[in-house]
Amino acid sequence: MPARRTTLLTSAAVAVLALSACGAPGSGGGTTQAPATAASGTAAACAPVAGDKLVLLTDDKGLQNADNVLPAVNTKAATDHPSLVTLLDSVSAKLDTPTLVSLNKSVDVDRRTSSDVAKEFVQKQGLAATDQSGGGAAVVVGAAGFSESATLAEIYAEVLRSAGYQASTRTIGSRETYLPALESGQLTAVPEYAASLATYLNSQANGANAAPVASSDVDKTVAALTPLAAKAGLTIGTASKAQDQNGFAVTQAFADKHKVSTLSDLASACGGVVLAGPAECPQRPFCQIGLEHTYGLKISDFKSYDFGAIGQAIRKGDATIGLVLTSDGSLG
Repeated sequence: MPARRTTLLTSAAVAVLALSACGAPGSGGGTTQAPATAASGTAAACAPVAGDKLVLLTDDKGLQNADNVLPAVNTKAATDHPSLVTLLDSVSAKLDTPTLVSLNKSVDVDRRTSSDVAKEFVQKQGLAATDQSGGGAAVVVGAAGFSESATLAEIYAEVLRSAGYQASTRTIGSRETYLPALESGQLTAVPEYAASLATYLNSQANGANAAPVASSDVDKTVAALTPLAAKAGLTIGTASKAQDQNGFAVTQAFADKHKVSTLSDLASACGGVVLAGPAECPQRPFCQIGLEHTYGLKISDFKSYDFGAIGQAIRKGDATIGLVLTSDGSLG
């Protein structure tokens, strides 16, 4: 798996997650609750089932925070060029998680360039503008240092070019690097993630121990994010339905055998499962702790892997379920 936006822990959320382990909400995960009661106490343990195809189990109780893709735009640029946000919102309207998985598969698995994938996406989705509202204005779309962000940035730039903007893209790196450039106007827009950006800006504005503002509810998360962004000189566009966040996958063969499609289904069907995840998973509220407390899932064994090796461990039948990213191209 290539380097991606999120893993179990981000530097901006360390203090929040430390509190989360004691029962408070955490970045990347919803509220830690009292242990749920599930039928897993009487059901038989479910052995791993090997298979080539992975399938995400729906997080039906909102364990994870809503990291929906949305545009973040420099407010001065948005004021000077009103069509900027409107054009980028049109991209949000065409994005959902399966579409994001497909885009990532094209780049990460099929080895196509982000630029080519973006051009094809804009054409197929009919996103090219019908007027020249940009008037030749120069804009720079920033990208973080992973392929999904680069592809989204290229899509943004392609749509803006179609509207008469002189749009270029620039890969800068981490949020700690590109966000100051966006705030200062060196960058015009960046594809962002609702919960992660809200958590970061909340920490910047209110300190590392600030009460969490992100949740599994995307509308509430964006409502909390918007004023934080405004204070930083940023305008937030419409959140898409596409999410890149922590999720849990099993093989399709396992899901078919046990007739499970949600994490609640899994907890009811299985009296024990083998969980694969990074080494810190057993101590994190949105990994093993969250599965046990929110869903009542019994973890009979935990196996530690580097993040990029988890999917293969599930496919080989070394683990029943594993932590993955919901937009991972290998899920396509």
